[in-house]
Amino acid sequence: MIYKVFHSLAEDISAFNVFRYITFRTFLAFLTGFFTCIWVGPALIKKLSLMKQSIRDDGPQTHKSKTGTPTMGGLLILVSLVVTAFLWVDLANPFVQSVLLVTVLYGAIGFIDDYLKVAKKNTKGLPGKLRLAIEFGIAFVVLAWLVNVHGYPTRLYVPFFKNIFFDLGVGYMFFGAFVIVGCANAVNLTDGLDGLAIVPVTVSVVTLGIFAYVTGNATIANYLQVPFINGVGELTPLSGALVAAGLGFLWYNSHPASIFMGDVGSLSLGGFLGIVAVLTNNELLLVFLGGIFVIEALSVITQVASFKLTGKRVFRMAPIHHHFELKGLNETKVVIRFWIVSIILAVLCLSTLKLR
Repeated sequence: MIYKVFHSLAEDISAFNVFRYITFRTFLAFLTGFFTCIWVGPALIKKLSLMKQSIRDDGPQTHKSKTGTPTMGGLLILVSLVVTAFLWVDLANPFVQSVLLVTVLYGAIGFIDDYLKVAKKNTKGLPGKLRLAIEFGIAFVVLAWLVNVHGYPTRLYVPFFKNIFFDLGVGYMFFGAFVIVGCANAVNLTDGLDGLAIVPVTVSVVTLGIFAYVTGNATIANYLQVPFINGVGELTPLSGALVAAGLGFLWYNSHPASIFMGDVGSLSLGGFLGIVAVLTNNELLLVFLGGIFVIEALSVITQVASFKLTGKRVFRMAPIHHHFELKGLNETKVVIRFWIVSIILAVLCLSTLKLR
């Protein structure tokens, strides 16, 4: 928490007052996160060159050229996020602690999964049920700690309405954990094309970072008639750090990708997105904001259910981004169109600040 040093100097040197402002620290976090990612990237890619991604035999033939591309690049995002958080974010804040804990632990799960698949040639990685159980346990414990130790409210707010909410009590921890786990695995399913997952994630995090700032500012929250949560505004510079790290990763992940994020990246990013949505009272809005991830997950569920029940496939291949590829769309066109949709969804979600 280097910023605390500058914060303490503000008592004697007025110029250091800027470090008291979340907006200024968000700016610093963004720059630090991006340039840390750019600086660390080449060395990490070289280090991970032995961790090469295997390509599905039944996938689009155009993907064969990607064989041998290093994976586990999500480590680059995590390193940048943690370094930046140490510099410009209040690590004593329980919301920050919760988000970092979920993000890093989900990243650890993804790392083990990637390692088993690539280094140990275990194509299945961690057993699916075990992985989901660990993810759910982490999310549940973190939320239970926030609710029972820090008095976090257990209300579920309905998007587009100002005063409609349900107090779920103990059930909130189960629901919140389900949201976090669902988001993490939906992002994991989306990560299948160069740059496809990282941009919708960063767009969604930008949106939730704005919600965090509004929710954590008593004056603005009162004006917009949204629930005020003291301290949650500290998630704004943390979100800025993740967005910057995501863009730094995109520098190397853009088509043709020099590195893939792997499960270590997709699970940690999805976990970050899920818990920030929960802590800013946007659990239900996340369905709209993360519409790309929802569609990707539903396409897999639909494909599996249809094949088991009828023996027929709904899509040429699931997740749905592969379906569009097999229909003849260029990979870059699919990716950019998904980006556009994610931006439109984010703008619509931001409009709810005034509507509700």
